[in-house]
Amino acid sequence: MNPGHTSPPPEHVRKRVEELREQIDHHNYLYYVLDAPEIPDAEYDRMLRELEELEKRYPELITPDSPTQRVGAPPVKEFGEVRHDPPMLSLNNAFKDQEVRDFDRRVRERLGVEQVEYHAEPKLDGLAISLIYEEGLLVRGATRGDGFRGEDVTANVRTIGAIPLRLRGSGYPRVLDVRGEVFMTKDGFERLNAAQERAGLKPFANPRNAAAGSLRQLDPNVTAQRPLTMYCWGVGLVQGGTLPGRHSAIMERLRDWGLRVSPKSQVVKGVEGCLAYYRRMAEERDELSYEIDGVVYKVDRIDWQERLGELSRAPRWALAHKFPAKEEMTRLLDVEWQVGRT
Repeated sequence: MNPGHTSPPPEHVRKRVEELREQIDHHNYLYYVLDAPEIPDAEYDRMLRELEELEKRYPELITPDSPTQRVGAPPVKEFGEVRHDPPMLSLNNAFKDQEVRDFDRRVRERLGVEQVEYHAEPKLDGLAISLIYEEGLLVRGATRGDGFRGEDVTANVRTIGAIPLRLRGSGYPRVLDVRGEVFMTKDGFERLNAAQERAGLKPFANPRNAAAGSLRQLDPNVTAQRPLTMYCWGVGLVQGGTLPGRHSAIMERLRDWGLRVSPKSQVVKGVEGCLAYYRRMAEERDELSYEIDGVVYKVDRIDWQERLGELSRAPRWALAHKFPAKEEMTRLLDVEWQVGRT
């Protein structure tokens, strides 16, 4: 029982929790399955945080199917289904510097160390994917889906020039699961929308929607005409080989093998290094050729990542530090009707 209360949750709290879950599940479906979000990220984050707070105050209301206990929505059946092993987990979010400091404190306390080196990188606003290489050959590409099951989009990822069909060099594991983000540059997005308008088609709302819609085309020839690219940000399954003991070194190895990784990523020392990196990327954000909505911090040492482990929906060793939202909810205060002449 939560020490903060001894009585059952009030009925209005139960109803609010149910309402929030229904709303979040609905918007998860729109965002993850249909690629057609109806609300800005800031409003979605607000609902999820409210639900998390209510469940924290009344833990007896937590259920296994709560949005706080899972990664996302199930995939549609238009593509073949792929199981991710290990799962492609989500990341916990931070919106304030103090939340980053709290994260760093928890990491240091669990590890029993005074300072931690983090791998910091821009948080790309695209579509997460998994690429399976066997003996250096690309054999499968899949969307993240709900984190446990995604969609087989192998034919589509093969059309993306930034994704090598064969790894360069040697020394890669027999089986390597590369995780990354497919996205569209700002210039590519503008060119695509101009082409959409010339063809009399509806333009895309933002580069993220354009990238997701382009990758999930049933016809690979359509995907091939879209200006998609990719940056790698991690690995999953590794068989028949070993990788370096630091995340930063793994990223360098992926680059050596012909995979794209963010040139803006770097290793920083402690929480002050994290916050300095965040401020610098916030200043450079508008000058980048692609959209980012924050930065990601990951404990650089892999053995420390393994010691820290994971929660049900996110690793303990990583954190997404979000930028303030550029788009927010607005309220319609008044409507004036005018009678036209016909």
